Amino acid sequence: MSELGKLLIITGLVLAAIGVIFVFGANIPWLGRLPGDIVVQRPRIRVYFPLTTCILISIILSLFFYLFRR
Repeated sequence: MSELGKLLIITGLVLAAIGVIFVFGANIPWLGRLPGDIVVQRPRIRVYFPLTTCILISIILSLFFYLFRR
């Protein structure tokens, strides 16, 4: 049962971190506007793909999970 408890605690912390990102993400001016993020603008359409931002978040989460696995 202790493994289940640890899993629930970690899941709760991850969900809380995601919630903080959603709440304060708009206040981080560089998030989503890094060099390498792709923006295509046409007269009636705008396509946006934050490639560099996705890679940065992936690296941060990989390091986070690597440290907690040890």
